[in-house]
Amino acid sequence: MFAILKREVSTFFASSIGYLVITIFLLLTGLTLWIFKGNFNILDNGFADLSPYFSFVPWILIFLVPAITMRSLADEKKSGTLELLLTKPLSKWEIILGKFLGSFILILLALLPTLLYIYTLYQLANPIGNIDMGSIMGSFIGLLFLAAAYTSIGIFSSSITDNQIVAFIVGIFICFMFYAGFDGLSEYDLFGSSLHIEKLGMEYHFESMARGVLDSRDLLYFIVIIAIFLTITVRLLGPKTINKRDWTWIIGLPLSLIVLAFILQGTYARLDLTEDQRYTLSEPALAIVDEVESPILIDVFLAGDFPSEYRRLQTETRQILEEFSIHNDNIQFNFIDPLEDDALRESNIQNLAQRGMQPLQLSVREGGKASQELIFPWALASYNGQTVNIPLLKNKVGASQEEIITNSIQNLEYTFAEGFKKLTAPKDKNIAILKGNGQLGDIYIADFLRSLREYYNLAPFTLDSVAKNPAAVLNQIKEYDLVISAKPTENFLEEEKLILDQFTMQGGKSLWMFEPFIMDKDSLYNESGSAVAIIRDLNLTDYFFKYGVRLNPVIVKDMYSAPITLAMGEGSNAQFQQLQWPYSPLAASNPNHPITDNINLVRFDFAGQIDTLKNDVSKTILLKSSELSQLQGVPSQVSIDIVTQEPDPTSFTAGPQNLAILLEGKFTSVYNNRILPFEIDNFISTSEPTQMVIVADGDIVKNDIARNQPQELGFDRVSGRTFGNKEFLLNTVNYLLNDDGLINIRTKEISIAYLDQQRIQNERLKWQMFNLLVPMALLGLVGLIFNYYRKRKYA
Repeated sequence: MFAILKREVSTFFASSIGYLVITIFLLLTGLTLWIFKGNFNILDNGFADLSPYFSFVPWILIFLVPAITMRSLADEKKSGTLELLLTKPLSKWEIILGKFLGSFILILLALLPTLLYIYTLYQLANPIGNIDMGSIMGSFIGLLFLAAAYTSIGIFSSSITDNQIVAFIVGIFICFMFYAGFDGLSEYDLFGSSLHIEKLGMEYHFESMARGVLDSRDLLYFIVIIAIFLTITVRLLGPKTINKRDWTWIIGLPLSLIVLAFILQGTYARLDLTEDQRYTLSEPALAIVDEVESPILIDVFLAGDFPSEYRRLQTETRQILEEFSIHNDNIQFNFIDPLEDDALRESNIQNLAQRGMQPLQLSVREGGKASQELIFPWALASYNGQTVNIPLLKNKVGASQEEIITNSIQNLEYTFAEGFKKLTAPKDKNIAILKGNGQLGDIYIADFLRSLREYYNLAPFTLDSVAKNPAAVLNQIKEYDLVISAKPTENFLEEEKLILDQFTMQGGKSLWMFEPFIMDKDSLYNESGSAVAIIRDLNLTDYFFKYGVRLNPVIVKDMYSAPITLAMGEGSNAQFQQLQWPYSPLAASNPNHPITDNINLVRFDFAGQIDTLKNDVSKTILLKSSELSQLQGVPSQVSIDIVTQEPDPTSFTAGPQNLAILLEGKFTSVYNNRILPFEIDNFISTSEPTQMVIVADGDIVKNDIARNQPQELGFDRVSGRTFGNKEFLLNTVNYLLNDDGLINIRTKEISIAYLDQQRIQNERLKWQMFNLLVPMALLGLVGLIFNYYRKRKYA
C-alpha cells in the first residue's frame, strides 16, 4: 500500500500538470481572499478570522480534488496496468487505500501553503496576535474531513471509466451534489419537512465544523461517506461483471453504515474549540428550548448586502440559530430581505415599523461616494399563534461601530432565549404594582408595564386598607413574588411598613424607585425658571437603614449627563436647543453583573445618593455616576439658568456616587425587638434568602407622554437617542424573579477579533503580495527539492 502511495505522489510531481493544478488553486485562492473586491476579501472583511477562506475553499476543492484524482484509476485502466497491478501480492483494499491516501496527501500539500494566512492574520490583528487559534484549528480539521470525502468520491469517479476527462467531470458533479445538492433539494420540500434531507449533504455538516465546533455526528457523517465510496470502489475493481456477492457489498454496506449513523445520532459528543465557547449554549437556554414541542418559526430580516460589520452580525445570528436548531428541530428559521422587492419596499417598511421594528439607517461608502441604506436588525418569532419581536442590534451611546457589533453578538444567545421564553413559558410569577402612596400614574409607567406583561402577571396593590384589616392585606400580598414602588410621594404608615417588611421576610422581592427630596424638571418650566428642592419624608429611613442602606437628601450633579431641550429666543425666532444639564446623570453600569452587563447608559433626573451600611446583607452597586460628580444639599434652589453657565470641572470632585444598589441575603426585620404597629400571627424576624433593588430616582421608570400616548421608556425624541432605562429595569425584574438563571447568560463574554485598519491601509500591498506569491514560492521550492532528489536517485 505504501509503495502505491509513494508512486502516486511521485507520479504527480513528476508531471508539470501537477504543479499547474496546485498553482492555479493557490493563485485563485490568493486572488479571491486578498486581492479581488468582494465578500470573500479578508482585508475588506475587517475581522481577524478565516471564515471567508472556509466559505470559499470547499467550492474550489470541488474542482481541485477531481483534478488530482481523475488519473488515479482511469489512467491505469487506459494503459492496461490495472490488471498487472491486480496480479501483485496486494489486496484490492490496499490498492484503493494507497490511491486514496496518495491523493489525499497531494491535497494536503496544496492546502499547506495556505497556513501562511494564519500568520498574516496574527500580524494584522488589533492588537497583534488577537486571533482565535482554537476556532481556526477546528475549522482546518473540518476542511481535512471534507477534502477526504471529496477524495473518496474522486477515486470512485476514476474507477468507473478509463477516460480522465470523464472521471474529472463525474467527480465534480458528485462532489457538487453531495456538498450543495441536498441543501438545494430541501428548499423544494419534495420529501416532507420532517425528513430534513439537507442533513444528507456535506455543507450541513461542514458549516458547523468550519466555525470551530467538532461534533461526533459530523465526523461520523464524513467517515461514512468515505467508507461508502471506497467500499463501492473496491467492489467495482477488477472484472467488469459484477456478481451477486458484489451487489450485496455495494448495496448492503452503505445501507448498514447509514443505519448505524442514524442510530448513533442520539448519542454524540461535541467539542467547541473557540476560545470563548461562543457556540456552546448555556444550560438555561437549552432548558427553554427543550420545552418547545411545536415549531417556532423565526423570520430574520437582517438579510441583504451590508457592510462587513453587519454581515458578521448576520453570520453570527445564523450560527446561533443553527445551534438552537441542532438541539431542537422545532426551531426553524429563515432569512428575509424586506427591501429586496422594490414594489413592496415601502409597504414592508411601514408594516415592520408598525410592529415596533424600526429600521436602522447606515452610511455606506463605495467608490468614494457616500449613500444611505436601510437595514432591519430584527427577527420575528412565531409560536402557536403568538409572535414576539427580537432585536438583534444593541446600540450604545458613545460606542464605536465595532463595540456595537461586539455587544450585539455577545447578546444574541440571551436575546433569542428570552424571546423563546416569552412564547413558550407560562406566566407563573405575579407582580404587585404598589398604589396609594402617591406613586406615578399608570400612563407614566405604561411602557415599562407593557413590557413586563410579556413575562409576568401584573396587578395594582394598595396598602390603604391595612388599618382596617391588616391580616387580610398580609395574606393578599403573599400571593405576589415581587412588589414595585415607582416614585412614591406620600409617607408610609407603620402598619404599611410592617406589611412590606413581613413580605420581605417571607422571601418576597422588591424594587424601589424614589428620591428623598421634592424636585422634578416640570417644576422649572415657569416664569422664573427655578424652584426650591426640599426634603421629602416618606417615613422609610429606618426601613432601609435596617436593611443596610441610607438614601441621603442630596442631589447628584454630573458633568457627564444627558441634555435638556429648551426653546431659545423670542417669538417666532425661538428655536429648540439641547443644552448640557448636570441634573440628568448618565449612569455607568457594572459590567460584572448580569443586570447591567452590556447595557446602554441609564438616564436619571434629579437623582439622590445611596450610602451602604455594614450588616450581613450582600450589597452590589449596579449604577453610579461618573468621577466628575458634585453633591448639592437639600433644601436648595435649582435654576434652569445653569445651562447658560460654563461648568467648572474643579467643583465636580465628589467622585462616583451610588445611584442603584442590589441587596441580597437574609434580612433582619425592621421590627425585630420593637413594638409592632398591630398584632400578627407568626411574626418573622429573619427572612429567607431574598433580594431587593433600590434606585435613588423615581423618574428612571417614567416615560414621556405625547398626544396623550405613552412613549418608549428611555427614548429621547429630540436627539433620537435611546438610553438604557427600560433594559436596566427589565433586567432587574428578570433577575429578581429569574429561577432558571437565564439572565446570567448576559455575562457570557464573546470576543470579536478585528483587523488593524490603519496598518492594512499602510501595508495592504505588502500583505497582498505575501499571501499571493509566498505560497506559490513554497510550492516551487518543494518541486525543486523533489526533482533534485529524483535526479540523484536515477542518475
